[in-house]
Amino acid sequence: MSQESDRELARLWRVSRTVHEMIRDRGYLLADYEINVAFDEFKQKHGATGSVDRTNMSFDAIHSENSEKIFVYFCSEKNVSKASMKTFIGSMDKMGARRGMIIWSEKMSPAAKKTLTEMGSEYSLEDFPESDLLVNITRHFLVPKHVIMRPEEKLALIKRYRLKETQLPRIMITDPVARYYGMKRGQVMKIERASETAGRYITYRICM
Repeated sequence: MSQESDRELARLWRVSRTVHEMIRDRGYLLADYEINVAFDEFKQKHGATGSVDRTNMSFDAIHSENSEKIFVYFCSEKNVSKASMKTFIGSMDKMGARRGMIIWSEKMSPAAKKTLTEMGSEYSLEDFPESDLLVNITRHFLVPKHVIMRPEEKLALIKRYRLKETQLPRIMITDPVARYYGMKRGQVMKIERASETAGRYITYRICM
């Protein structure tokens, strides 16, 4: 394997770990061995031919609470085309998943983006460039603990403080942490920070 391929494989290994951590942090069932894959094992599985192979990196997972299935698709094409999107959607259908995530390496064509938007009425779809997943931002020591509140917890919060939703501080749906957890508009994020005086300091933000 060339040095360039070796570097790409090491990069992809980090991306794969972040993706698996993200899926588990959203409440889907993944075992530790699926996340903590040694680089040599990853290299043997995805680089044994001497080049980087993304074709068998895709995986699915079941949510621990509602049995919802998500399908994560690693696109083998550097530039995602409309045909790539059709392959992705077709794979979701075969897996019986209505929620999907496509991971891409370089570019997504306008036609692919349009397909992603159009299919949003039938499926819940997300896309992430590999460059956004090299590091798990939620593991950084400066990033506080984030938890998406359940609908009943959100209602209790609003009732307790006699608030309207519009009075809550906001977190944009495009925020990297909101994207990591797959937030939807209207959901509330509970953010817990360490405090020297109070021990912990809790704030809430509504996704807009």
